[in-house]
Amino acid sequence: MRNGQTRTSSRQKASEAAGLDCATAFQKMTLECVADIKAHHSSACAGDAEAVHQIRVAITRLRAAVAFFAPIVVDAEWLRLKKEIAWLNGPLGAARDSDVVLEYARRKRYRAWAQGTIGEQLDQRQVRDHRRLVRCLRSARTQRLVAAMAGWIRQGPWLARYKRRTDAEALQSYCTRELARWHERLVRKGRSLKTLGASRRHRLRIKAKRLRYMLEALTKTVALQGRGEFHQRHRPAKRLQRALGDMRDLKRFADLASGSPQVENGKRGKKHPPGYRHRKEKLLGDAIAAHHDLKYAGVR
Repeated sequence: MRNGQTRTSSRQKASEAAGLDCATAFQKMTLECVADIKAHHSSACAGDAEAVHQIRVAITRLRAAVAFFAPIVVDAEWLRLKKEIAWLNGPLGAARDSDVVLEYARRKRYRAWAQGTIGEQLDQRQVRDHRRLVRCLRSARTQRLVAAMAGWIRQGPWLARYKRRTDAEALQSYCTRELARWHERLVRKGRSLKTLGASRRHRLRIKAKRLRYMLEALTKTVALQGRGEFHQRHRPAKRLQRALGDMRDLKRFADLASGSPQVENGKRGKKHPPGYRHRKEKLLGDAIAAHHDLKYAGVR
């Protein structure tokens, strides 16, 4: 019975997907992002670290969808919204970074180093960053931004322009082509991963994250053909994003010691946390392996 229900559900979803065009697919996935922002707003204002993270994820997913459907949806209104999103992302990112660094400091292997090197500045920094974020989240500016995003998605100028087109590309062919282009770009940009500097690794991580999120959104929202190939790309893209993200978090955690009084005065504390070099090399190796798997994902 369960297998029969699964087949029926898959056929129903495929049938629904067949009736979608690019505009409707974009609206479905981005309105879900706006709903997620609203759903986690109260918890984030109460200091919930996971809620802060989920709001950032929702915003990143929304921006990934805009980038993916850019030829269709980008207009003057989006450019204005993009600036407002960047304003909100500032305190969101600072609060999230403080949460991650504090989580590192509480790990058993880093606890003694953090207490001897960084002291109480982490707790103070987290409180400061969360207070700033709460002020932003509760502001009328953020409320206007969320409402404006929803309004733009539902009936922005881009939609009227799209409806006037007589040569609109089918959803399936558009997504297949764009996913292939994003995949090829990510593989190309990561060819020299071992020697990339921090800023270029960061940009590569963003590209991997966007590819991962679009693969997830498309398979969930519109049930496109070729889902097996999508999954083959999704796994290494996710591994690449996480390895590069962990490298970035570890470096940020270690860099906090460079400005601490203990290290500057040479009184106590080591500049790098225990096992820093080995962990960094391990994560870089994981990223290189993920990039290799991504390069050959879907190759028959």
